[in-house]
Amino acid sequence: MALKQYLVQKLEQRLSPQQIQLMKLLQVPTMELDQRIKQEIEENPALEEGADFEEDEYDNASDDEDEFDNDDPDFDISDYIDEDGSDYKTKANNHSKDDEERVIPLSGESTFQEKLTEQLQLLDLDDTQYVIADTIIGNLDESGYLNREIESIVDDLAFSANIMVTEQEIEEVLLVIQELDPAGVGARDLQECLLIQINRKQDGDITRYTAKIILEQFFEEFTRKHYDKITKKLEIEDQDLKEAIDEILKLNPKPGGSMKETAKNYQQIIPDFLITEFEGKLELTLNSRNAPELKVSREYEQMLRSYAEGAKRSKSDKDALMFVKQKLDGAKWFIDAIKQRQNTLLLTMNAIMNYQRAYFLTGDEANLRPMILKDIAEIVSLDISTISRVANSKYVQTGYGIISLKYFFSEGLSTDSGEEVSTREVKKILSEAIEGEHKRRPLTDERLAEILNEKGYNIARRTVAKYREQLNIPVARLRKEL
Repeated sequence: MALKQYLVQKLEQRLSPQQIQLMKLLQVPTMELDQRIKQEIEENPALEEGADFEEDEYDNASDDEDEFDNDDPDFDISDYIDEDGSDYKTKANNHSKDDEERVIPLSGESTFQEKLTEQLQLLDLDDTQYVIADTIIGNLDESGYLNREIESIVDDLAFSANIMVTEQEIEEVLLVIQELDPAGVGARDLQECLLIQINRKQDGDITRYTAKIILEQFFEEFTRKHYDKITKKLEIEDQDLKEAIDEILKLNPKPGGSMKETAKNYQQIIPDFLITEFEGKLELTLNSRNAPELKVSREYEQMLRSYAEGAKRSKSDKDALMFVKQKLDGAKWFIDAIKQRQNTLLLTMNAIMNYQRAYFLTGDEANLRPMILKDIAEIVSLDISTISRVANSKYVQTGYGIISLKYFFSEGLSTDSGEEVSTREVKKILSEAIEGEHKRRPLTDERLAEILNEKGYNIARRTVAKYREQLNIPVARLRKEL
């Protein structure tokens, strides 16, 4: 089949580089915006931080530049830029500067495996035992559990280290590791993990001894909260069982994760908006960090004019002229994108504030109206994806605390009177009912549905179960307490 060349014309809808830049800036939270601006200033010397005080001079310079770029018949910048495409590219760059770079931060803290290895140095182990211990520690998961079979570890040592050992030898080294800190590491399941910890606490106290017996002999009954069976078989009172269970609940089910939690860095939330209320009126302001003062470098503007007026037709002069013009255009695009970001943020947040006005005035969750992304998109005449980017990772400071914008979006539910209420109102009633229940006889999902129906909310049992799971509330059987 012969190869043929032919021309085709077609229409395609593509985002311009400026639109892509704006979309990316919209979803950037306040904390990252500072870093993004600093990065742009470092990469583009034509962009400077600070207010442009000589606005009139700047406007005149802009008018002169427009005339000098477009209307001046004696000067055409295209005369100095070779755009015939005759030069071949010596390399291809398939990555856009707008591509998202996802950087995985590296922690400077030691892992719990490394801390366990440090403890091995203090033990009297021979070379083979040390290799076995190091292999076991390397197979522990993030929670500190050994999920790999002993038989598999035997094979690993034989193939990787050429060390022939028995399962009994590995079991002996595993017991040594289980004596290390934090207590509970090296366990193969939750029951063994809790037993390791409770055994270290045995000091003759009857409550801790009872807790040990429960974990050893009645672990399944304990997890299923079949307390009646435990009290009957152990012949103890409910108060004794309660004290023993309280002792078990003090144990750590994820000993490896405890070190990870202590080394965790907590990020401070910086609100993007501030809403204040004065005499029944709401006022919205944008965080100053979201409205930085940026300007185009005057030196680069003058440099462009100097290059253009005195440029020769050598390729180096044309490349220099093109470089300066690209940096100036990039600076102007970035400043425009920041301004559009500010306008879009204010426009969207103002619509949310007016839509949820009753809540911002009272702070009562029951006053939240059902609101989805489409509702705000129709009000501000923007695409739903744009509203989603604005709501993502953004926070507003109110008189009732700093709240995520996603908090205000919720589905609606009809009452008996036909009124539309937010599902958050239903969840609040659900939480209050569960908090006030008798812990020895927790409310079932069926009973919770009946309570909501009595209050006028048309809701089924399976919907109650869905809302309960969203609130991270366990089923009635697991909420039972003595």
